[in-house]
Amino acid sequence: MAPALADPFGDSSALREFVIHQGNGVKGLSELGLKALPKQYIQPLEERTCMTNVVPQGSIPIIDMSNWEDPKVAKSICDAASKWGFFQIVNHDVPVEVLENVKDATYRFFRLPAEVKNKYSKEHSSSNNVRFGTSFTPQAEKALEWKDYLSLFYVSEQEASALWPSVCREQVLDYMKKSEVVIKQLLQVLMNGLNVNEIDETKESLLMGSMRTNLNYYPKCPNPELTVGVGRHSDVSTLTILLQDEIGGLFVRENEGDNWIHVPPIKGSLVINVGDALQIISNGRYKSVEHRVVANGSNNRISVPIFVNPRPADMIGPLPELIASGEKPIYKQVLYSDYVKYFFRKAHDGKKTVEFAEL
Repeated sequence: MAPALADPFGDSSALREFVIHQGNGVKGLSELGLKALPKQYIQPLEERTCMTNVVPQGSIPIIDMSNWEDPKVAKSICDAASKWGFFQIVNHDVPVEVLENVKDATYRFFRLPAEVKNKYSKEHSSSNNVRFGTSFTPQAEKALEWKDYLSLFYVSEQEASALWPSVCREQVLDYMKKSEVVIKQLLQVLMNGLNVNEIDETKESLLMGSMRTNLNYYPKCPNPELTVGVGRHSDVSTLTILLQDEIGGLFVRENEGDNWIHVPPIKGSLVINVGDALQIISNGRYKSVEHRVVANGSNNRISVPIFVNPRPADMIGPLPELIASGEKPIYKQVLYSDYVKYFFRKAHDGKKTVEFAEL
């Protein structure tokens, strides 16, 4: 139980014990009915979402995938990936019930008692591939983020059957399997846009050799304006496929400026964004873009991203075809696992990770 004081968490070690070590997460904090946000979650002013910087009518592109091979659709996907780094897809091949099932499974996991979820924490999980946690990198952050998550790195069905929590295992596997069709369609179109017309096994492995799915839980928050659900960052993936619920709260930075655009939930849609790996592989043609999630004072929110990545042992750098056609490389070859370690070693800091690969 949490200490029963007026400010139960004035002491950071008491907060860490309750939130991290006992596995209560921010969901546990939220359910205590705190009237004020614990100070450890108060973000510096520059990291809070200032609503005056939100473009009221702004929208990322919405693309109908029913005729994904149509040159017009292909062009709109490539344009969105190069200009925006983000787009939503509708009429794709992932059945709505698969999406609904994985949302239900996410709620089921987070409803488990803290001691059950805690079996999957960094301290107790039998594998690095299954991780229940909170915030982003608590040991490196000056201010914590208002989010809990379960992260599932896919190795094989066999490992998933043995190690993933039974309340969500089948639904996550189904979501990943059914999404693969759409992932391959998108990558095919994006590679064609770079005049790379054949995706052989080596390229497929480089683009989508490993996958991780996160179940994210953003509980209702006292003083949501003082904190963040997720701080400003770009993903380290090739592509991220995001399922969000109907609550909203994801914001995307508009083309290098200081303005932010809300990504409104559309039932049955998936949000697609370019990750750093694809920005590097495409030599900067496709752009990974900063995004963030705001905290919410009246609703719990969930989201389920699939991160489509190179394999950890892959070297990533501009595709040889691009350099052969005369482009000057702006990134060097880096070991993907080194790139990812660099990202996870520090707090969220916008687009700074990609500097690791710049020439």
